[in-house]
Amino acid sequence: MKRIQYYGLLRLRYSQGTIVIEPEPPPPLLRFFRYDRRVGKYRCLSYLYRDIVEELSRLGLDFIDEVLLPMECGELSGKGLKLRDYQEEALNSWISAGRRGIVVLPPGTGKTIVGLKAIELTGTPTLIVVPTLELLDQWYRRLRSAFNVRLGVFGGGEKRLGCLTVITYDSAYINAELLGNRFPLLIFDEVHHLPSEGYRHIAELSAAPYRLGLTATPEREDGLHVHLPRLVGPVVYRKHVPELSGKYLSEFRIVRIGVRLTEEERRRYKELSARFKEFFKRRGWRLRGVEDFERLILRSGRDREAREALLAWLEARDIVLNAKAKIEKLAEILRWHRGDRIIIFTEHNKLVREISRRFLIPEISYKSSGAERREVMEGFRRGVYNAIVTSKVLEEGIDVPEANVAVILSGTGSSREFVQRLGRILRPREGKVAILYEVVTRGTKETFISRKRRRGLRGASELSA
Repeated sequence: MKRIQYYGLLRLRYSQGTIVIEPEPPPPLLRFFRYDRRVGKYRCLSYLYRDIVEELSRLGLDFIDEVLLPMECGELSGKGLKLRDYQEEALNSWISAGRRGIVVLPPGTGKTIVGLKAIELTGTPTLIVVPTLELLDQWYRRLRSAFNVRLGVFGGGEKRLGCLTVITYDSAYINAELLGNRFPLLIFDEVHHLPSEGYRHIAELSAAPYRLGLTATPEREDGLHVHLPRLVGPVVYRKHVPELSGKYLSEFRIVRIGVRLTEEERRRYKELSARFKEFFKRRGWRLRGVEDFERLILRSGRDREAREALLAWLEARDIVLNAKAKIEKLAEILRWHRGDRIIIFTEHNKLVREISRRFLIPEISYKSSGAERREVMEGFRRGVYNAIVTSKVLEEGIDVPEANVAVILSGTGSSREFVQRLGRILRPREGKVAILYEVVTRGTKETFISRKRRRGLRGASELSA
């Protein structure tokens, strides 16, 4: 391309999550920048930094780049980072895409080691963003064993920066402006969390030119995954559970067990469902998806009938998810699997507490302290506890190869959630066959929804009981 005429040396600098350009940019760059009257300068969100540099180079313009101020770092030579064939394919796909993009691999197939190898090959300070304290601990342990550099941790009461720093999404959101130019490589573990209204600012306020997203299920029920290509890059590699089971994952079976509501539960469920449906019929509304339901939620704040309809739906759902027969069926499953390592998943903390008390099973919920979570997980790994019960907290990333039975006692219609829960028992061990039980309430939408959840499994078979 012909070099354009432009008088004045351009200067790029980082300022509180934005890129400021001085003096006024030439017209080809105005698609990136907007004039900010508050500071009297042109600026844009930092995630556009790489595109701006590439455009400046394409135009043949000289410029001073003062954006990145990376953490001090030694040699990033990884120890013992051997990749399986599909992991190497995934990494090569990411490199070919310009070291931006998302790798989609089933739970238990080693997404973390793909991230570790990406750090080694890129050889630059890296910020690893994770959703839970359990994953914070796991990533820290893996980094410590793989690299001999200063490590940092943000989250769980700790706040220190290092060449390689692991941080929770919550802490990264709070400190986005502080960290936005310190790490040229961003790794988003469980990247499907990133597009939410608040968390997406982590990516937008960062100037990191290299970005890697890791997940088993990038799609979200609310459709916000459409933001991922802008924030991280496109999906560059993907494998599904059945493609890797039997060799890299345990063989598995899915058993769906139907239970019935009591007469009192059924009467109340029908009454509440009718009230909910009548509201939509009376208003001439259609319930086709998440957007229509969000419309109801928004209207419920100022419309008494809408609020009553929403409360009816919530109570009906609560009856289905917490049906008394589910507890009795769980007692049977626990008898069938004495000596096995079992994870029980529920939707609400109320049911977690009931199961914990009745069966003397340790619980982990969002109310559990970091120390309590670590004690329970370590006891589960060592076999001190044969079973644990949780509400959503342990759906992502826990590494317990001995766990071979999962029970979904209640949950949502999310395919992502189903695949994540299955993934908790798929880590391979010699002779292991994993079993996932899904206990659903017959004669309700829960049975229909449970079939929808299989979309992420692409051909996995199931049994019904």
